[in-house]
This record gives sequence, structure tokens and C-alpha cells, in this order.
Amino acid sequence: MSPREPVIDPRHVPEDLQGIITALCSVAGTLAHTIALGPLGGALGQAVGHNSDGDAQKALDVLADDAFRTALGREDLRWYASEEQDDVLPMTPSGRFAVAIDPLDGSSNIDVNTAIGTIFSIYWARDDATDSFLRPAHEQIAAGYFIYGPQTALILSFGHGVLSFVLDPNSRVFRLVTQDLQVPATAAEFAINASNYRHWSPPIRAYIDDCLAGDDGPRERNFNMRWVASLVAETHRILTRGGIFLYPADKRDGYQNGRLRLVYEAAPIAFLLEQAGGKATDGADRIMDRQADSLHARTPLVFGSAEKVDRVTAYHDMPDTEISALFGRRGLFRA
Repeated sequence: MSPREPVIDPRHVPEDLQGIITALCSVAGTLAHTIALGPLGGALGQAVGHNSDGDAQKALDVLADDAFRTALGREDLRWYASEEQDDVLPMTPSGRFAVAIDPLDGSSNIDVNTAIGTIFSIYWARDDATDSFLRPAHEQIAAGYFIYGPQTALILSFGHGVLSFVLDPNSRVFRLVTQDLQVPATAAEFAINASNYRHWSPPIRAYIDDCLAGDDGPRERNFNMRWVASLVAETHRILTRGGIFLYPADKRDGYQNGRLRLVYEAAPIAFLLEQAGGKATDGADRIMDRQADSLHARTPLVFGSAEKVDRVTAYHDMPDTEISALFGRRGLFRA
């Protein structure tokens, strides 16, 4: 028997958005149950095709996309844009809202039992489907993510701080646990895929070199490195513990403009980080000022504690030759 549909306390959700948020929570609760079954629920991690960008789709990617689209189709939603779809899908003609969603972020981790999630953002709908999403990221009116891990949690913002909910497995209700989530400022952690070091630009190399130099280097403190390869899991750790996440552009084919999608991943994460007192950039410029030129446009992404993100921006503001000549690739500042 499937579990009862989960709900969320309406006192924490604006009245206009209660239907959409409740629909998202209902599907997320069901997905959490399915994911928890693992191989008992079938071959969820089996590749079943590719999306419009050529990324492999897992069976659970398709299942999640279908479930969210169906549930949201009953709500006040005019347009549905999914990372798993080529184009925006029309929903209710009279709907007032537009939802952009990555139905299952980190699905490559399904078979290895690592936390995965769902990322979403909400805009006021425009008459044109694509124009409802190709707009400055600061025009989001809400954003959030579900993380399916040891607990199923919802991190959510309506532009007035960040709320944290946990799904009660007994009542199937998302219960508020934190009213005003803030990014800790001082964690000595960074997250990056260091195997790509040789492909990075000089500013990124310089920043990481300074972290790796530890208390012998210009930062004068030791750092730990983390890398989960699940954007939701990385975001949740940084919102909880602080630090910085870097997924820069690099010299490899297909990575020159970054790899994460601006509409479906970077914009909602940036919305949450800024509401929690952190920052999010493409390395140099604020993500919330960016506007995608296509639904699946990619971007570099750097986010985390404000001071750490500002430091990366400062490295990008220096000419490459100056970084090498003045600092021997060891950094621009002392901590």
C-alpha cells in the first residue's frame, strides 16, 4: 500500500501558492518512499534514454517528471518547464504561475544510495511560455528543494528568509524545524571536483591553491575538501555548515560555459543562498542578475558563505598575468 499523501502546514505558505506547494510536497513524499525502497522498487537507476542536452535519463527521472507534471496540472499553473523536457509545457490556460523544475537532481547517484533531490522555482506566468522563464533570476517569487536522504527535507523561501521542513514519516506531514535558516560564515570547507584542476582558469586554481596550502599559506588556516556530486546534497551541507561550492567553467568540450543549468539549478539555489545570507555567482557576477538565453542554458556556479564567494570574485577581478606575476599562483589576500 502506498503511504498517504504528505501535506505541509498552510500557515507557512502564502495563500496563492498553497496549491502548488502542496502538490510538490505530495509528489516529493511519494518519491521519498519509492527511493527508500531502492532495488526493491525496481531498476530505478536504469538508463532509459537521454534528455535534450544528451544527459542520460534514469527510470526515476522520467517517473519523477511525470508525477510532478500531473500533480501540478491540477493547480494554478500555466507553464511547466522541466530539465527533462525539451520545451515548456502548457498547463491550465488561466493559471497565474510558472514552475521550473529539476525533478530529480543527482539521479546518477541512485544506485549508490547517495542523497538526491528535487529543485524548483516559481515565477508569475507571462503570456508567452518561454518568456515566463527567460527572465532575470531575481524575478523568482519562490524557490526550494527537496532532499531525499536519511531524512526527507524541504528547504523553501518565498523571498522573506529560508524555511526548513522535515517530512514526519509517521504523519506524512512536512513539519517546520527552522524558521530562518542562515549560512554559517566561518566553515573551513570547500567543495569542488579537484580531478579537473588542470582544466581550470587561473583564478579558480589560485583560490584552491590557497585553500590547499592550509595554515602555511596566505589563508593561514587548514581547509577540508568535500565533493558529493549531488547539487542538492552539496547545497544542504553548505546551508547547514557553511563553506563554499565551486563548479567552474573549464577548458573541456561542453564545459566552457559551465555545466549546471541556469533556469533549473543555479537560479533557485542562488535565490535560497541569498535569502540565507550567503551569495551565489558565476565566479564573477551575481547569479540573481543573470538571464538565461535558452531554457537549458548552462552556467558556472559558485555559492556559499558570503566572504568566501566574495574572495573568488576578487580573484576573477584580477588579470591572469597579475595573479601569476604578483602572487606566484598562491593567492591575492591574507585571511
